[in-house]
Amino acid sequence: MEPFSEPEPRFPAEKSSLVQKKFCVLVGVTGSVAALKLPLLIAELLKIPGLEVKVVTTERAKHFYNAQDIPVTLYSDEDEWQLWKGRSDPVLHIELRRWADLMLVAPLDANTLAKLANGICDNLLTCVIRAWDLSKPLLFCPAMNTAMWEHPITARQVEQLKGFGYTEIPCVVKKLVCGDEGRGAMAEVWTIVECVKRILEEQDLPTQS
Repeated sequence: MEPFSEPEPRFPAEKSSLVQKKFCVLVGVTGSVAALKLPLLIAELLKIPGLEVKVVTTERAKHFYNAQDIPVTLYSDEDEWQLWKGRSDPVLHIELRRWADLMLVAPLDANTLAKLANGICDNLLTCVIRAWDLSKPLLFCPAMNTAMWEHPITARQVEQLKGFGYTEIPCVVKKLVCGDEGRGAMAEVWTIVECVKRILEEQDLPTQS
């Protein structure tokens, strides 16, 4: 993991970012089996010119991917506590919130969905989102078993997130890892990347090299 010892180069000033036409995307990954697709998602995002990507992971999500397959800086709860030692030290979830122009949570599992809907911030990822600047886009990609998706509380929680101004990239119908077939699978990677590109176009940034 890249050390967080030089905040200036790693968190460039807003003016410099605009001049260089950089767009900073923070990807959040949670403990759904769809986290298996994280390496592919990052690889596809990095094909977009001018895009800088960092990842925030929950501890449960680590079960589904190999960190060595992620070619960008990857942050977890441990980094939050290692960075802050005392008053005036940088606070990682605030630094990441400032750095990012867009946040993409893919996948968003049922547990983290419930946390976000209720304002719970008990890990690095949920702290970033609790502190999120609502003038910036936040996209979320639900992913869970069909039985969990169809529970009435899920629709209520999704609507709460949309009420905050977040954008849902809907889950899809397919055969799930458990063998069930139904709605609940994370949207395809290409769909997610196209959604990011649309936001880049709204920011007048190129999406093709």
